[in-house]
Amino acid sequence: MAIRISGMASGMDTEAMVQDLVKAYKTKGSNYTKQQKRAELKQDAWKSLNKKIKSFTTKYTANMQYSTYYASKKTTVSDSSKASVVSSDGAVTGSQTLEVDKLATTAYLTGAKISNATGSTKLSELMGGSEFETTIKLNGEEEGFTIDQDTTIDEFVGFMSAKGFNASFDENNGRIFISAKNSGAAADFSFDTSDPTAKNALVALGLETDTTKTDPELATYDKNYEGPVKIPGEDAQIKLNGATFANSSNTFNINGLTITAKEKTDSAVSISTETDYDAIYDKIKSFIKDYSSLINEMTELYNAPANKGYDPLTDEEKEALSESEVKKWEDKVNESLLRRDGNLSSLSSILRNSMLQTYDFEGTTYSLSSFGINTLSYFSAPENERNAYHIDGDPDDSESSGNTDKLKAAIAANPEAVVNFFTKLSKNMYDQLQEFSKSSSSRSYGSFYDDKQMKEDIVKYENKVTKWDDYVKSIEDRYYKQFAKMESAMSTLNSQQNYISSMFGM
Repeated sequence: MAIRISGMASGMDTEAMVQDLVKAYKTKGSNYTKQQKRAELKQDAWKSLNKKIKSFTTKYTANMQYSTYYASKKTTVSDSSKASVVSSDGAVTGSQTLEVDKLATTAYLTGAKISNATGSTKLSELMGGSEFETTIKLNGEEEGFTIDQDTTIDEFVGFMSAKGFNASFDENNGRIFISAKNSGAAADFSFDTSDPTAKNALVALGLETDTTKTDPELATYDKNYEGPVKIPGEDAQIKLNGATFANSSNTFNINGLTITAKEKTDSAVSISTETDYDAIYDKIKSFIKDYSSLINEMTELYNAPANKGYDPLTDEEKEALSESEVKKWEDKVNESLLRRDGNLSSLSSILRNSMLQTYDFEGTTYSLSSFGINTLSYFSAPENERNAYHIDGDPDDSESSGNTDKLKAAIAANPEAVVNFFTKLSKNMYDQLQEFSKSSSSRSYGSFYDDKQMKEDIVKYENKVTKWDDYVKSIEDRYYKQFAKMESAMSTLNSQQNYISSMFGM
């Protein structure tokens, strides 16, 4: 930035004079900046609303136009302590029998007590100091892991962990604990004791088991028993309608049912699957609630006060106001950004008209009011909530909770009619919204406002502001040059006058 020293000869404040001369030009430039800012704020307002409309469309109308969206089932078990059951939409409606024959177990080996040992104790200390080297194998595998007299208990536990087991050594109790990561027979494990040296090492570690010691029930008879105990990994087994099924875990997925066995049964329990009418009601209720919230917001934005005189603030204007004053001003600006917006009006009409449609099913004409879903009276509803819908009998709606619940009654009496109506309503709304999105070259597909046009307009404002700033600077420079010439001329004149005065002794 150039440093200007002005008014030295004339005594005038040329800086202030130049700023006064260009003030009107800068004011016009500020108006361009405010127009650009308003366009950017309007773009942001539309981005926010567009996101909400797209979310509503994706969550509801894109799905509710298909009858499978409503196909909810619920299943109950006569004895929930024995099993829990969750049904998918494809589950068979009706009653079935279930028997739990066996629960899945996880292979678990509790080692024999090792006296006076720590994690750093070597095998040579446990085996009387002999030197050896052997390979420990699991489940008959060809490769195992090599140990010798210098292998410590912690190192052995580390080998087991590396093999994918849960393994640890409890020094307080002097026992090694090993368990499979998964339940079921396939995850069971055993050590190969065909090599005598390997067998001796396992005995020293408290991990060699024979048929007697592997039976946990026999071990419990001896209250002082401190030998190893092995619980084998076993599959769960159930019978559904007399057919036997086995699985490595206690959870079975069979013909649309997810069955989790909890306890063995002495006799069959019954499983009952039926249409979940409450789920259908909840989906429709959620749709009505979110629709009403969206249309209320759109109505409020469209009917917003004009707030004339409230334009976006420049940086200089913000500096002259307090923080609270700036917020109040900006709230006024933002409030009116989408007032009487053409796209907003069109979208609101699509939504409102879609909700007013009627559809026929088996000779009967249905509308939302057929199911007790209505707007409030024009005169009793708040101005911006006149397009919102309320479900009669909805306990969460103070406006309609006292009315007779027609929707639940209709779902119970004729769920096909209810589903048919809402699939058609949703498809109509979805198709119209998509068509609107595609109807103008000024908007991108999937957008419900003229996003392309807005971007172009903002770029135009940016260019206009930049050009005007350059123009104002050129005017400033011209004035400064003119004053500089005047100062130079006056300086020369003053010099001449001083010279003449000195000649005459003045």
